[in-house]
Amino acid sequence: MAKILLFLENTLLAEYPLEKMTTHIGRRPNNDIHIDNLAVSGEHAAIVKMGQDYYIEDVGSTNGTTVNGDEIQKHLLQHGDVIELGKHQLKFIVEAVLSHLGTEQKAEDAGFEKTVILKPQVQKAAASEQTPTLAEEAAVAEPQQVVASQVETQIEAPVVKEPALAKIQVLNGASVGRELPLNKAMTTLGKTGLQVAVITKRANGFYVTHVEGKVFPVVNNQSVGAQAHLLHNHDVIEIAGVKMEFLS
Repeated sequence: MAKILLFLENTLLAEYPLEKMTTHIGRRPNNDIHIDNLAVSGEHAAIVKMGQDYYIEDVGSTNGTTVNGDEIQKHLLQHGDVIELGKHQLKFIVEAVLSHLGTEQKAEDAGFEKTVILKPQVQKAAASEQTPTLAEEAAVAEPQQVVASQVETQIEAPVVKEPALAKIQVLNGASVGRELPLNKAMTTLGKTGLQVAVITKRANGFYVTHVEGKVFPVVNNQSVGAQAHLLHNHDVIEIAGVKMEFLS
């Protein structure tokens, strides 16, 4: 089963299982994925299922559709791809488990306002205001469980002072001792459908934030709730039963 996670400025807004042959995306309320933003056309894009594959197609939108930072007309989606419509990001997720370390098994109306046209310089300015997109994954895991995946920025962003190089080290399970450098804009941790969190790299440090699941991330045996939590050296993070030490 595949699904779309809808984000705005690193905040998860909604989750949409891709159960239909065609999933329509746009500003009009009758779309399957409704995005109420003037940069998004009334009928902007569609995700089409063909066999076991899913394709994203731009359907004549005003401002275009990008995947992982590249403008597209039609694109075969891969797990972890990020579709950008205006300031919103739609992350394509395929429910999956890892059979062994690092190997993944992929288990419509008139009367609306006109779309705001973003000229190149405006698009660039808008991109610089939003947080980095999610684009590329690299996993550290034990059987039946995703432990961590890497993501990187695909948009132009303001030059900021980089925080110190940091990493996480797995403390339990089959991957105990494994280290993952936090050298990307955002790193996702956990297991889709159970518990997911992200570690975000910011100018003033690294923050862990809850994304999915009924249980919030735990840091040093204390739940951090739904808000972003600043990490400190040697903090122990627990997500989906996996303990990891933050090292900076």
